[in-house]
Amino acid sequence: MERSIENIWKEGFLKSDALVAPKINNLYNQKSIHIIDKFKRMFKINLIAIVVFSFVFLIVSFFVGIPITGVMFFITLSILVFINKKLLNGLEKIDLGISSYQYLKVFNQWVKKQVSINEKISKFLYPIIFISMILGFWFKDAQGMPLGKRLVNEVLIGFPDIYLVYGIPLIGIVIALLITILLGFFGGQIYKWDLNIVYGRVFRKLKELMNDIESLRS
Repeated sequence: MERSIENIWKEGFLKSDALVAPKINNLYNQKSIHIIDKFKRMFKINLIAIVVFSFVFLIVSFFVGIPITGVMFFITLSILVFINKKLLNGLEKIDLGISSYQYLKVFNQWVKKQVSINEKISKFLYPIIFISMILGFWFKDAQGMPLGKRLVNEVLIGFPDIYLVYGIPLIGIVIALLITILLGFFGGQIYKWDLNIVYGRVFRKLKELMNDIESLRS
């Protein structure tokens, strides 16, 4: 039977190379929460939610006339899930026979690696999502004409001298390009904000527990 993190921690507390047993047992009683199990559960639920959303949005996009957006969303999110599933598999391979303190250290290192990889991915993820939305609505059928072209015609009525590039107002291209660049530049920070909303409490508890153990070891 697979050993639970609770049993691993109990064993780690009593190993000869760990902290003094009374202190460790006291710490264990105070910190009777399973941080790593909780993170794994949240991480798996998050991946499942992304998969479900990508499928639902793909189907809905065809009904609302923005299939380009749906397909790009689906492909992008599928790649994101694939990468993070591989990362999760790596977490499952961590040696459960090591002491509780060492296990927490290895887990903390895995978290830093996972955050670093997703931070880099986010620099491409958010711009792609933005571009997919523009393309989807631009080519959306609007009474027999692409919505983008219809909007350009409306703009030309009020601003007939506006400069066009391949039938698209230059100012629109510049604004879209600027937003794309900004999303790429701040993508990593946006990801960290999202990460803190979902996992912030778990990470804070992990940090507190690590600090407690470090202080007892000194």
